[in-house]
Amino acid sequence: MAWPEAAEQLAQRIRPLLQAHPGFDEKRMFGGLCFLLNGNMCCGVTKEARLMVRVGGDAYDDALRQPHATEMDFTGRPLKGMVFVDAPGFAHDNQLAEWIDRGIAFCGQLPEKSAAAKSRRTKRR
Repeated sequence: MAWPEAAEQLAQRIRPLLQAHPGFDEKRMFGGLCFLLNGNMCCGVTKEARLMVRVGGDAYDDALRQPHATEMDFTGRPLKGMVFVDAPGFAHDNQLAEWIDRGIAFCGQLPEKSAAAKSRRTKRR
């Protein structure tokens, strides 16, 4: 299945906000495209052009109180620390930047993943 245009447009808006950060990378995960910093998922885009943001446990409740944010529950079970944001919540560039900053702030607290850990994760498939 081809990557939908709306999802690619969102990815194109996100890339400039993250490319200057150390360890920036992109990886297909969760049926979408994820953006990583130092091997840790920061945010992503679903094929439905929803924004995924990793905010962490401490900021999770506050993130859910924001307009258009919901639990990330694509498996039927919420992933605490991860939220979906629907398009009206990132329609303007400043809104998108605020969400991406939340993901960057959380990833900045995490240790860099070692090359061995990254390699093991890839080989499991």
